[in-house]
Amino acid sequence: MIEKGAAMPSANRPRLLLVEDDPQLGPLIARVLDEVYDVTLFNDGSEALSDAQEQRYDAMIIDRRLPTIDGISIVETLRQGNNTTPMLILTALGSVHDKVRGLDAGANDYLVKPFEFDELFARLRAIRRVSNGEGPFVRIGGWEFYPDSRAIYSPYDGRTILTDRETTLLTLLAAHPDRTFSREDILESVFSPTDTPGTVDTYVHYLRRKTDIDIVTTVRGRGYRLGQL
Repeated sequence: MIEKGAAMPSANRPRLLLVEDDPQLGPLIARVLDEVYDVTLFNDGSEALSDAQEQRYDAMIIDRRLPTIDGISIVETLRQGNNTTPMLILTALGSVHDKVRGLDAGANDYLVKPFEFDELFARLRAIRRVSNGEGPFVRIGGWEFYPDSRAIYSPYDGRTILTDRETTLLTLLAAHPDRTFSREDILESVFSPTDTPGTVDTYVHYLRRKTDIDIVTTVRGRGYRLGQL
């Protein structure tokens, strides 16, 4: 963890700005995140904003309730200044209105306290992937699916690249998670008219083999739907 005014961090790890005024929680989060990130911790909103405007960070975690300037205002000010760093708001305010307010301000994600550190790490990875060009993602259980780059990230083993047809098939299922598609529906939407229903079965098998057997559910006598991982 890097205290305010400390020496420059190692270039081998991503830099993370943490803005948290809780005297116990802030240092605790910083210590845990220091396993992966070079963390700079601030407990004052004005000081954090000034630093963020002058320094380059790879990600930011910003508490909503802060002394001098609140977290929402920090995010809005940075976005208005064309700062594109991935930002996550961390707060005890968990209503839908509060989340919408944070996301509309320009935050990439919003995590409510109390939280698990595994989830915090996962959300940081997700917002950084989007920022690094993977595109928007769809969460399927513990998996993160990025249709634009044909990538899917396992909660265990990292990144896998899907083929165009595998991507199109999973995109179709993920866009309608409560719908069961017949093989004929999938043939019409994903494959060519000359393909057979067996082609659908083959590509479902390919998806399961590359990801998880439960990522696609077989509905007996009806077809397939997105799995409930």
